[in-house]
Amino acid sequence: MTTYGSFPGTRPRRLRTTPVMRRMVAETRLHPADFILPAFVREGVSEPVPITAMPGVVQHTRDSLKKAALEAVEAGISGIMLFGVPEESKKDAVGTPGTDPEGILQVALRDVRAEVGDDLLVMSDLCLDETTDHGHCGVLDEEGRVDNDATLERYAEMAQVQADAGAHVVGPSGMMDGQIGVVRDALDQIGREDVSILAYTAKYASAFYGPFREAVGSSLKGDRKTYQQDPANLRESMRELALDLEEGADMVMVKPAGPYLDILARVADAVDVPVVAYQISGEYSMIEAAAEKGWIDRDRAILETLTGIKRAGARNILTYWATEAARKLR
Repeated sequence: MTTYGSFPGTRPRRLRTTPVMRRMVAETRLHPADFILPAFVREGVSEPVPITAMPGVVQHTRDSLKKAALEAVEAGISGIMLFGVPEESKKDAVGTPGTDPEGILQVALRDVRAEVGDDLLVMSDLCLDETTDHGHCGVLDEEGRVDNDATLERYAEMAQVQADAGAHVVGPSGMMDGQIGVVRDALDQIGREDVSILAYTAKYASAFYGPFREAVGSSLKGDRKTYQQDPANLRESMRELALDLEEGADMVMVKPAGPYLDILARVADAVDVPVVAYQISGEYSMIEAAAEKGWIDRDRAILETLTGIKRAGARNILTYWATEAARKLR
């Protein structure tokens, strides 16, 4: 007699027999609206500049960025996160291009917002690292250490100029203590209660940021371990999460994504706000490099990693494959 509840009566493979069956019982589904495209715009270039360590990704001109934003709208993704790369000669100790209304990021925000209106969430990186001559995410004190509270003053001003330039969402990414509350207050002071804050809540001092440094023309010497989180720590992320929510974060982020899926799952289980994960440059470059060697199936690997990130709890994913992946899904 067949015994149900165990083999041979129970055969889980019955639910894997055909593509239609597998699609019907899939527990996690990707959708174009899940994705946000990180994009770099560089001042003073007439053609897009390829990023060597990130095949297929470029530093945009103002015109090519507008084209990329329109393609993102057509693909059905939700947002574009802009990073500005100023001319080297304009960088200084306090990151002046970051608060100059004519700085490249603010100009690009106006360009993209004029091009897409409200059809795409226009997001801005709120950090000083692209604009400082020392490459750190904040202002340095006399001993060369990042001065947390002096940096917050700069972030407040950045939030206001980015909102004025058209950002729907600002993304404070510097991991300064108190940054979310300061940015929220700064936005509210100018009547911009409508601008959302995507908090980089758990941003780790990761080895996988390497290609990003090329992408933003970073001047960094040393590391960011005194403000980004230790990869060994989980409870610290939960503490950061509680503080960011208390200070007014509308959405929270885990960065990087792939190496920190356990952190992502814990954060997603703990909150009732949208959770975002950033599939960063090193994650992108590893897959592109392995695919170029013929070691992996590129398209399958892209969708598999994105599925894993969403399965772990991400509502939305920043990925350099955002537009491409959305097109594949559609």
